[in-house]
Amino acid sequence: MTFFYRFDRDLKWRTGVELVPVHCESSNNFKITKDALEAAYVKAQEANLRVKGLLVTNPSNPLGTILDRETLKNVVNFINEKNIHLIGDEIYAATVFMEPEFVSILEIIEEDDVECNRDLIHIVYSLSKDMGFPGFRVGIVYSYNDAVVSCARKMSSFGLVSSQTQHLIASMLSDDDFVEDFIAESKDLLFKRHKNFTWSLSQVGIGSLKSNAGLFIWMDLRKLLREKTFEAEMELWRVIINEVKLNVSPGSSFHCHEPGWFRVCFANMDDNTMAVALSRIRTFVLKNNEAMVPPRKLCRRSSLKLSLSRRMDDLMSPSILSPHSPLPQSPLVQART
Repeated sequence: MTFFYRFDRDLKWRTGVELVPVHCESSNNFKITKDALEAAYVKAQEANLRVKGLLVTNPSNPLGTILDRETLKNVVNFINEKNIHLIGDEIYAATVFMEPEFVSILEIIEEDDVECNRDLIHIVYSLSKDMGFPGFRVGIVYSYNDAVVSCARKMSSFGLVSSQTQHLIASMLSDDDFVEDFIAESKDLLFKRHKNFTWSLSQVGIGSLKSNAGLFIWMDLRKLLREKTFEAEMELWRVIINEVKLNVSPGSSFHCHEPGWFRVCFANMDDNTMAVALSRIRTFVLKNNEAMVPPRKLCRRSSLKLSLSRRMDDLMSPSILSPHSPLPQSPLVQART
């Protein structure tokens, strides 16, 4: 299971917690299976790690997919069987712009055929994605476990939301018509942008994981790798950053164990910027196709007289690369005409 790269920082730095990825396969669209969950659990035990919980993001960042009802039932059954906690990150819940609809873990545990110790279930949410308020820092923890709720109340004193912000948020959320219209328009815009972006990529032979939610596209550039390794993935990433001038994130930074996948955010730019980005992608792909460059030679072509090693030193500065990240994260490279 690929997961948001900042979980490495947010969950590990102060706590000492170890994260063990649940490896899913592109052959089944990166779905979380019982076998994958069990394999990750066994791997953790073999490393002498005491498994305390399972964290899932639904809808997924970076995949842009949702967990279907059957998968969610499998997840709930798994954590109940192992007696470990389930943390459901549902921060993108209202960004689902195509069927199937979003299903919350809270809906699953209410079903008659699902048995679960509810003290193990915890949901986290925020207004930063669905309502576009990342700077307001308004987060929510919903738990059936009184001990968790009590601890969260005590810890919240270190990150209080101002009275002014609370008043604004309360006024906004109490306006049902506004919230409904806002979310409906947001979904419509996401649908159109996603459709345009994926169609444009397909015209030059670039595929992507079929998705229906979130702000990201999981772009498949495996055929552009010189070889099927993470070293080749990083070489391709450097070309895209330094030469094509596009800000994408390599799949390895999300713990994807198949090289060649990249996350693209399609919702953080205006239409003109998107047109520039798509034009650069098309030019890059077509140029290499016309040159008939074998895959193993692709990333060695350079149209810029710049030293990639020098540029890479800049990218790996402390402001961009966290000390716990296995690979560098993408810097902000703004598309310009």
